[in-house]
Amino acid sequence: MPRETGRKLIAQNKKARHDYHIGDVYEAGLVLTGTEVKSLRQGRASLQEAYATIDDGEVWLRNAHIPEYAFGTWTNHATRRTRKLLLHRREIEKLEKAVGDSGRTIVPLSLFFSDGYAKVEIAVATGKKDWDKRQTIAKRDADREAQRALATRNRLRR
Repeated sequence: MPRETGRKLIAQNKKARHDYHIGDVYEAGLVLTGTEVKSLRQGRASLQEAYATIDDGEVWLRNAHIPEYAFGTWTNHATRRTRKLLLHRREIEKLEKAVGDSGRTIVPLSLFFSDGYAKVEIAVATGKKDWDKRQTIAKRDADREAQRALATRNRLRR
């Protein structure tokens, strides 16, 4: 069987971009068990309540939900277990400095396969206030209206 190439998205945390100002983004590997990989290959995972922490110089993904593999036996994994993230030492040091500032956290943005390896995209994020969220929604709506106007204008030109 040929080796898998490219990027295949498994799960995305869309709410993170709505609730946080996204700063530096990092791509990290994941330490997984066999049944977790099989469950991910079926495209089943959720990052809704997930976050990352740094403990003793290691980065850990907490509260990410990877459901049990349907055909797994007694060796099946716990669905919300803590998973280790694989990053370079310099990246971990940068993350530690960034999170040391008050009001910042590490949020997972997406979970995907890159050339056959499970990866997670994490970002240093700052929480948004309610008025920031309203601004984001207003900007998105304005962009959508502009796109509609352009589409109707182009349609009428033909």
